[in-house]
Amino acid sequence: MDTEVIKTETWAELLYDSLRELGITIFCYVPDAGHRVLIERSISDNNVISVPLTTEEEGVAFLAGAHLGGKRGVLLMQSSGVGNCINMLSLINAGRFPFLTIVSMRGDFGEQNPWQLPMGQAVEPCLMAMDTLCLRIETREDIPSTTEAATQMAYKSDQSVAILLSQKLIGAKPF
Repeated sequence: MDTEVIKTETWAELLYDSLRELGITIFCYVPDAGHRVLIERSISDNNVISVPLTTEEEGVAFLAGAHLGGKRGVLLMQSSGVGNCINMLSLINAGRFPFLTIVSMRGDFGEQNPWQLPMGQAVEPCLMAMDTLCLRIETREDIPSTTEAATQMAYKSDQSVAILLSQKLIGAKPF
């Protein structure tokens, strides 16, 4: 990617472009402000399928099916949605399906809402308990290499991989 372009893109635009360059053509999501740009870009991109979900675990099963159809996809969710996916991640684990999710974190750096802290702190241990590898992005500069590593790990090694977008990157919301 051209370094001049990288300097002017927002972190979310850079992340979307990185995913597209790596062959991601399906974006599953439950609406979330942290993923707003990714969602809007996927909706307006005629070369991808954008799938709104009623709950995050639907995306886990959807992406397993997409893999069987030869497609690469990603599940976009907030950290609170991880708790909804734990049981469904057994499908990924038992079937050894490749799985890629991007989690906009709450309950970490600078969190002011006490209701977000418990699940925010439990995200990584819960995902790891379901054999999901967790890679964290804290700065804009981490996006291309971490996105490539996570995508290749998922789709070339049939692994479950989560990219955790730190509140250092996305910004802590005031409460």
